[in-house]
Formats: sequence, C-alpha cells, structure tokens
Amino acid sequence: MPEMKPAPCRIVVCRDCCCGSPKVTGVDHAAQTARLAECAPIRISECLDVCDQANVIVVQPSAAGRTAGGRPVWLGLVNDPDATEDVLGWVRDGGPGVAPLPDILELYAFKPPRRP
Repeated sequence: MPEMKPAPCRIVVCRDCCCGSPKVTGVDHAAQTARLAECAPIRISECLDVCDQANVIVVQPSAAGRTAGGRPVWLGLVNDPDATEDVLGWVRDGGPGVAPLPDILELYAFKPPRRP
C-alpha cells in the first residue's frame, strides 16, 4: 500500500477585478498562479474585497497546521517573483501552524476586513 502524504497547505489566489488584472502592472499573473500551483493545491477566487492589497494570496493551513492552531494568513501586494518564492518557501516548510511566518512575509501579511 502506498504511503499517504499529509495534505499540504492550500493557497487561494484572488483573480478578479484588481488582483490578476492589468490594473496591477508589471506582473505575469498567469506565471505567478502556475508557479504557486507547482507547490500546493490552489483555488482561484473571485474578488476577496481587499483591492487595495492586490495581488492577494491566502495561505490556508494543512490539517496538521489547523490541529496546531494555524489560521489562514492573508498576504497582500504579492507583486513580484521574489515575493511569490517567499510564499512558496513558507508553504514548503509547512505554512500556518507548522512553520513560523518568515519575517519577510510579515511585510505582506494583513488582517482582512470583517464582512457584515
């Protein structure tokens, strides 16, 4: 019987009105999405209502991360390949609840506004 690997973090990528659009210039949105998908399962979301933070990526914890108390981490202004690689490095390390948020990603992290 093949060994079952634990479920990894999941990544939500906002790709609607501002994120993933020409409004955020100089970003190859398709390449960014493809690169993220190489490391973890991704879900493309419609507008997450934080357009001032475009491009928004939400890293959701794995089952182990949730068990350890990890919560989704919202990252904004992820607009260059180095930032994308920083996200991927953290996800490879285990992400929320498993690996501490790297200092560089603290610069991108934000709390989403509460919805009514």
